[in-house]
Amino acid sequence: MLPNSLILRNLGLPMHKNNSALVLLRGGGDLATGVALRLHRAGIPVVISELGQPLAVRRAVSFAEAIFRGRHSVEEVTARLVNPEQISAAVDENEIPVLIDPDAEILTFDLRPRRFVALIDGRLTKQPPAPLSARVPLLIGLGPGFEVGVNCDAVIETRRSHTLGRVFWSGTTQPDSGQPEGDPRRVLRAPIEGILSARADIGEHLEDGQLIARIQGDTYTSNQVYSPLAGVMR
Repeated sequence: MLPNSLILRNLGLPMHKNNSALVLLRGGGDLATGVALRLHRAGIPVVISELGQPLAVRRAVSFAEAIFRGRHSVEEVTARLVNPEQISAAVDENEIPVLIDPDAEILTFDLRPRRFVALIDGRLTKQPPAPLSARVPLLIGLGPGFEVGVNCDAVIETRRSHTLGRVFWSGTTQPDSGQPEGDPRRVLRAPIEGILSARADIGEHLEDGQLIARIQGDTYTSNQVYSPLAGVMR
């Protein structure tokens, strides 16, 4: 494992005493969580900014779940929901701070002696991001929507292929196909707008046709969601 200072030097980032360098990770879904784990284990403190109602699909392996639970652990690393004043304490306790901060406004806060030396956008919106409220020395984007020299300094391929995980310092990644990978039946969508009541748990084995959820719309409408195939609920 490389020490914090060596990794920062290899990235061409300024180094700071007392491990004061922070990386802001936008998004706490499964891919972003993988990034957070790698950086955390390399000794680089990570702060995650998320929506108030996260859209993570694979919730059990996403640090975004801390928004709902207060704390959530993945592979024995704990993320904790905090406010800006609690970031340093969480980092000192070897936890990953998670903020409700969809616009990355934390970049404008005075966290001295800590400061953000890099931002990684792992939200996977597949759209060009809106401009940030403050500049950072290094901005890395994950997946489609990022173009080096236009809205990031580097972009990482997220599509399953022989270039998966490759870092590009020019150009962009493969375009969004608009289709889920694998069997399209595995992606379920709400048939109506309303309140979802789960009838199956994440990790549960389901049979073809088994009831997964009930969605209550307005006073007069409700709908049920059934599993289109046998498998494990993700």
